[in-house]
Amino acid sequence: MSRVIVGLSGGVDSSVAAYLLKEQGHEVIGLFMKNWHDDSVTISDECPWLDDSNDAMLVAEKLGIPFQTVDLSEQYKERIVDYMFKEYKNGRTPNPDVLCNREIKFDVFMDIALNLGADYVATGHYCRKGTILKDHKEIYQLLAGVDVNKDQSYFLCQLSQHQLSKALFPIGELTKPEVRAIASKLNLVTADKKDSQGLCFIGKVRLPEFLQQQLQPKEGSIVEIDSQAKVFEKDKLEFSTKEESYHWLSQKNKYLITDGKIVGKHQGAHYFTKGQRKGLAVGGTPEPLFVIETDVENNIIYTGQGNDHPGLLRSALFVNEKEIHWIREDLRLNNGEEMPVKARIRYRQPLQNAILYKSKNGMYVVFEQPQSAITEGQFVAWYLDNELLGSGVIS
Repeated sequence: MSRVIVGLSGGVDSSVAAYLLKEQGHEVIGLFMKNWHDDSVTISDECPWLDDSNDAMLVAEKLGIPFQTVDLSEQYKERIVDYMFKEYKNGRTPNPDVLCNREIKFDVFMDIALNLGADYVATGHYCRKGTILKDHKEIYQLLAGVDVNKDQSYFLCQLSQHQLSKALFPIGELTKPEVRAIASKLNLVTADKKDSQGLCFIGKVRLPEFLQQQLQPKEGSIVEIDSQAKVFEKDKLEFSTKEESYHWLSQKNKYLITDGKIVGKHQGAHYFTKGQRKGLAVGGTPEPLFVIETDVENNIIYTGQGNDHPGLLRSALFVNEKEIHWIREDLRLNNGEEMPVKARIRYRQPLQNAILYKSKNGMYVVFEQPQSAITEGQFVAWYLDNELLGSGVIS
């Protein structure tokens, strides 16, 4: 019998995960992670983590498993919140959920669990773990969840073989409606609870407002670039190597204020992200304006009309050498090698056909179809069939 510590978040998924593990005969302990103290940035008077930890406690009581709360707010601030500020300040858009899994749930939290004598740590993620034998060695696979609408493998794209070896994903074989049905049958308090939209385990935090408390507003210009602007006229160049052509494809457009016209004011370029449509407060355009680029140094936001504006589209991206991560280290590419894969640049994006090409400085991901709003600081993840092989930070 294994001892499994479940990260009980106070949601329906982790509740059912704990129940299933108990049914399988494991010794199950529920642990709630408190990641946040600063009530000044939570929305309204709700205290989400208190509600969530109460729900988690009620679920543990109902299932008859031991329960405790661990306070990880210090590590969370250091590893997630400070990192987010730094990224936003530098004009990149971080993905706190991917980081929270790598740095908090499957690192700090996992260490606590293993020190409590756990054999495994379990979460309510919609994904699955596979094991294969290769050269007499066990290799762990991260597989997509059975529920296509809910697959959360992307959020775990930074896990390592070691982390996977200790992880269990009890609900990966189920769909969301099946999970809710189990919770209803058991009369769990979380059965009809809405899915949390907040940062992992913090609950309802309004990110832009939170950041604005820390990053000083400064007024700058919103510039609209016409889709026919000269900057988009690209000569078809001849390249002597694949790598040169991939490099050319992965370059983003550089804009100047003189490439377009000033259409409004904003309160800080670092509050905006590529592909963003809301919050620009510029009216009167035939098609909605989208952010196509932010220039944090000069505090300018460049925008374009319509979601097929050429400023939004690019067919390749680059990941720096030190930001390439392989879950399947045995499939790692050597310089000059390439591999056809399916890839996504954001959660829930349908998988796209792409080629990975390894250069000496990093990795190119070259898509069959141009992608909208490839955003620095976000993660690209690559798959073979339904297995996530690796990921990287878009540079």
